[in-house]
Amino acid sequence: MSGPIPVGLLPEHATVGESGELRIGGCDVAELAEAYGTPLFIYDEQGLRNRCREATAVFGERATYAAKAFLCRAMVRLVMEEGMSIDVASGGELGIALAAGAPPERIHLHGNNKSSRELAAAMDAGVGRIIVDSLEEIDRIERLVAQRHRAPRVLLRLTPGVKAETHEFVATGHDDSKFGFTVSTGAAATAVERADASAAMDLVGLHVHIGSQVFDADSFAKALAVMAEVIEPWDLPELVLGGGLGVPYVTGETAPTITEWAEALEQTALDLGITAKLGVEPGRAIAARAAVTVYRVGTIKRLPDIRTYVAVDGGMSDNPRPVLYGSGYEAFLPRAVQAARPQMVRIVGKHCESGDILVREAAVPGDLAVGDLLATAVTGAYGHSMGSNYNKIARPPVVFCAEGDARLVVRRETLDDLLAADVG
Repeated sequence: MSGPIPVGLLPEHATVGESGELRIGGCDVAELAEAYGTPLFIYDEQGLRNRCREATAVFGERATYAAKAFLCRAMVRLVMEEGMSIDVASGGELGIALAAGAPPERIHLHGNNKSSRELAAAMDAGVGRIIVDSLEEIDRIERLVAQRHRAPRVLLRLTPGVKAETHEFVATGHDDSKFGFTVSTGAAATAVERADASAAMDLVGLHVHIGSQVFDADSFAKALAVMAEVIEPWDLPELVLGGGLGVPYVTGETAPTITEWAEALEQTALDLGITAKLGVEPGRAIAARAAVTVYRVGTIKRLPDIRTYVAVDGGMSDNPRPVLYGSGYEAFLPRAVQAARPQMVRIVGKHCESGDILVREAAVPGDLAVGDLLATAVTGAYGHSMGSNYNKIARPPVVFCAEGDARLVVRRETLDDLLAADVG
């Protein structure tokens, strides 16, 4: 028998009401589901702010929020208010950051294949850093500067040859990667020489990112050791170590806190004699635990001696991580947060795919019934941001909750939204 969902997987400001019901930021989850419908993303706003403050306590503005984890204008404003910078990985993310009022100098542009249009937009806006990923990108920047676009400050993204212990789709630091200039082949040294000699850019540092959902601090230390050798001859003032810090998703998982991670990085850099200022780019570690996704159970299919399927009104369109990476989650009933979960079921979505699985082996209370609200925890990162309109399902709304107040920050899509770009 599985016990109640561990408290450490719920948002920081989740509480249990007198009847056993879940409240987030002082707001009743069942009431929110009634008001906004399901599926619904509910964020603990103060939890988001606390994680931002934890990062800036060590790194200040060199703590940069990775927008790809979760992005909307309210999120941009929140991380700006808490003193972080923000990294974006496309023209669309750049546009949202600017529309939300982010100071351009606190925006960093990423991407392994930035178009000339994206680069021009970033340069004209005056973004703080462009993280250069290829020689072709250096060519594009030089052409744009020759056309009188503003010359940027840049970091070069290097591939250190470190294989992080994580899913192959989110490992980025090994040599066989689409990202960056590979150290072991000499491509990194060539790129540094080229960028340093170019009048079209101001090379201020190096960047490295070894992957996502990494629990082992030794992996980051190995990357730092490689970068120490690369950066030493050039005496560049900045070294950004990316993000990738893992977070617990299921019972039994543990991970360093942002503070522990930061202290380990700083100590390793000190031990290696690195004098460049360190920067980091947490995304998942800021947003993941802060949210739950709430669904409504529509059907329960019991197959004796095989399994029980529980179908909800969302699925791979609001959380593709289980399909993409085999990611695990815990499920629970918001009406009975502290209830034991003796029944094993497979939670599936409503899409026309057998692979539309949200939780492959979910422990749930024995009295789970059609019509119940069912929630998955730790869905604040890479759920809404990676969502789709597959089967023309409208994307869910997002609500921020704090001190008993709920505010809608992303409304639910409508049929009009689905038709807006369909000009046929």
